[in-house]
Amino acid sequence: MFCNQCEQTSNCTGCVISPGVCGKNEDVQSLQETLLYGVKGMAAYAHHARRLGMVDEEVDAFIEEALFATMTNVNFDLDSLFELVLECGRHNLRVMEMLDEGHVRRYGQPSPTTVKEGTQAGPGILVTGHDLRDLEELLKQCEGTPIKVYTHGEMLPAHMYPKLREHPNLAGHYGGAWQKQRREFEEFSGPIVATTNCILIPKDSYKDRVFTTRVTAVPGGTRLKDGDFSPVIKKALECPPLPENIQRESTVGFHHSVILSLADQIVQAVKEGKVRHFFVIGGCDGAEIGRNYFSDYARATPPNSFILTLGCGKYRIRDYDYGTLLGLPRLLDMGQCNNAYGAIKVALGLAEALGCSVNDLPLTLVVSWFEQKAVAVLLTLLYLGVKGITIGPKPPAFITPNVFKILQEKYDLRLIGQTAEEDLRRVLAVRGSGTADTPSVSPKANIAG
Repeated sequence: MFCNQCEQTSNCTGCVISPGVCGKNEDVQSLQETLLYGVKGMAAYAHHARRLGMVDEEVDAFIEEALFATMTNVNFDLDSLFELVLECGRHNLRVMEMLDEGHVRRYGQPSPTTVKEGTQAGPGILVTGHDLRDLEELLKQCEGTPIKVYTHGEMLPAHMYPKLREHPNLAGHYGGAWQKQRREFEEFSGPIVATTNCILIPKDSYKDRVFTTRVTAVPGGTRLKDGDFSPVIKKALECPPLPENIQRESTVGFHHSVILSLADQIVQAVKEGKVRHFFVIGGCDGAEIGRNYFSDYARATPPNSFILTLGCGKYRIRDYDYGTLLGLPRLLDMGQCNNAYGAIKVALGLAEALGCSVNDLPLTLVVSWFEQKAVAVLLTLLYLGVKGITIGPKPPAFITPNVFKILQEKYDLRLIGQTAEEDLRRVLAVRGSGTADTPSVSPKANIAG
């Protein structure tokens, strides 16, 4: 345990023994931190939703209550803290629902679309992060200029919304995962606008071209507080033009409404054995080599299965041709990390159509864990009672052995194995969802959180 929450901590530096000076033990501290991280992630989604005009007083009240429950000498009870952790999952489900609704209301019904990746000749601006409202405002202010606007990272799903992709200044997508940005941003000759987290401290070579919005800020960059992007536009016209360098095209935009519109066709294919399994592979990307597990897993999935992906974790698996199934790409990009709500909607819709529970679906969720928003999504899955969850690639440091044991007993929580191939073989073996070329595998809904 480590807690430096109050002035009475051991030696005024922090309690590293359990119980601490106040009497709370490491398991109480663990659940308090789990609740804090979940609330942080939920608050990030709620912030985006509020910018789209979507608010819920019950959600706001819970955030206050959850923060109060983590104060010193307020709650030492594991059972009530565990209830609050699940309540966080319930409220996060509502927040993701609001954000999804806000995006659709403002930007139109999503649909699959082909996106050019790379750059076109002329001045350009790169937009990274998650905030589509910032992208919208930038596009409006670029109207009438020769500037081409490109998405980066979790901005890629912006192209699935018609009111954004039809804007004449939105040109395409540039770059890959967030941890590659120091090289990619250096090579991009125009200004970069960072709207949320996943911006790294810039190198000296391009920091004068980095602009951030509102509370997002980095040393050396220019912070825009009021939604006026004129400094960015001015910089774009001053910078050297981008070269003509289109590297590929990709298809995005498989929003839950798109997939559920095909539910009858998909369900019939499941009944006929043409589709044997569904894999949700996504979550948060990370820089360490061990995260190759997720690309190994995706490439090992059988050809009679669909892969649904979301979040920046998609950049681990999207640079590969998985072929097609039922005339659709086997890899279906559902959107941003908050579109985990969409994956939940699809799972519930398929379960209803097949007359079974989500835990009985031929469904495996393999979602990498990295930061607070991923914690919030994980708590939502626990609230919904999804079992067989696998956390990876590393377990959260704030989960104690006793708390992990509770989660194992209640939800069959597990850690990822040594190799993706072994885990996939185990998964498919449960229900015999393999093909002649793939060892038979298929679990209850397995979720790598």
